[in-house]
Amino acid sequence: MTTDYYEILGVEKSASKDEIKSAFRRKARTLHPDVNKAPDAEEKFKELGKAYETLMDDNKRATYDQYGEDGLKNAGFGTGGPFDGGFGDLNDIFSSFFGGGFGGGFGFGGRPDPNAPQAGDDLRKDIEITFEEAVFGVSKEVRFEHLENCPECGGTGAEKGSKPVVCPTCHGSGQVQTVARTPLGAFTQISQCPDCNGTGQKISNPCKACKGFGKIEKEKKIEVKIPAGVDNHSKIRVSGEGDAGTNGGRAGDLFIVLHVKPSDYFSRDGIDVYTTLKISPAQAALGDTVTVKTLDGEQNVQIRAGIQNGNTIKIKGAGVPILSRPSQRGDHIIVVTVKIPTQLSDEERNLYKKLYELNSGKKAQESLMDKVKGAFK
Repeated sequence: MTTDYYEILGVEKSASKDEIKSAFRRKARTLHPDVNKAPDAEEKFKELGKAYETLMDDNKRATYDQYGEDGLKNAGFGTGGPFDGGFGDLNDIFSSFFGGGFGGGFGFGGRPDPNAPQAGDDLRKDIEITFEEAVFGVSKEVRFEHLENCPECGGTGAEKGSKPVVCPTCHGSGQVQTVARTPLGAFTQISQCPDCNGTGQKISNPCKACKGFGKIEKEKKIEVKIPAGVDNHSKIRVSGEGDAGTNGGRAGDLFIVLHVKPSDYFSRDGIDVYTTLKISPAQAALGDTVTVKTLDGEQNVQIRAGIQNGNTIKIKGAGVPILSRPSQRGDHIIVVTVKIPTQLSDEERNLYKKLYELNSGKKAQESLMDKVKGAFK
């Protein structure tokens, strides 16, 4: 990683403080770890802060311009950037354009506000539906358990007539910090407040109904409309039916995961359904009209003469509805299987022998059964 502070900020060496501040704002927006999830984002963010802190201080900048980073260290400025205790006006900058939208800020002394609204957790509920319900849609009653704000304390966790107080140890921040000074500079360690467990508040008289938690677990029953065309493992999001939020935050969502039971007759590939039709060699050779079961009921289909084993017959628009356009459907594809008989009557055998001799031009061989019968005549 480059150590040229001007290059890190993307400014010329003659840049003014306003230009440096403006460049820092632009870069910080894209490198902030709450926005940029790249593995090296946090390290680049720290480098950006270090460059900004140095170039905004006239004495540090003059020393850096003449001697570089080593000069800063030898002059006693250190090279820890904003994390060695010299925060400058970084907090003002972050409050001006991040404004708490990233959980109260990150890094340069900005700490998440434990009393800010926090969204509740999302929940998952698995349900089973039939093949036909997945195709045509259905309404299902769904029962699940989630956390709701305690009706006795309104979610505060404190008994009626009382309320939480600001934690005297962390003064409501939810965190405590210690500073350790070493030959390499001052290091600030921030940890969760042990007295309020990071909430920033203490409840001296907890609510008896929720034991101070502020929420209770409750079973709920809702009617969920499953649209036509869903498939196995499809998810349906029910907004606001997850766990209740904290400090007035919105409730989480409920995600319903569908498990479609396989059909004994139909199979599915996307929006098309498949069935198998077994026919005799005579039907395959001569053609026929047969009745087949479809998703919409029984329907007559025409078997063309000379159809081969494995050929298909398509019924257009008799498949699965398209989720985004339920008025349009896939196709029903019938896979033809020519079934060879394993047991023949004498009449059938004689007919097959004649057919064989007609097609091959040679006499059909007698079967073992024919030979046995001939021996007793």
